[in-house]
Amino acid sequence: MPISLPKPIASYFAAEEAGDARALARCFTGVGVVRDEGGTFTGRAAIARWNADARAKYHHTVVPLSATESDGVIVVLARVAGEFPGSPVELEHFFTLHGEEIASLEIR
Repeated sequence: MPISLPKPIASYFAAEEAGDARALARCFTGVGVVRDEGGTFTGRAAIARWNADARAKYHHTVVPLSATESDGVIVVLARVAGEFPGSPVELEHFFTLHGEEIASLEIR
């Protein structure tokens, strides 16, 4: 059963599925922030590089499984599979939105 996601988050996962790092980065505000694997990536150009580099390294897929919202944070549990030890894993994606764009994402 498909899960209901706010438009910018649905667009993020659609761009992830398409392997389109630039489209994924456009889901964020101009000063959007991603925190993943101990790194912080700020701005659309850095976010596009982060996603392209991760895709080249891990050849991964991300499938959203569920979503909850609390105190302005949307938490999406997603199955991530790729070329890394322990694959597949379920990771939480913590999104905050600003209007119709993603302000921040933390993956853990």
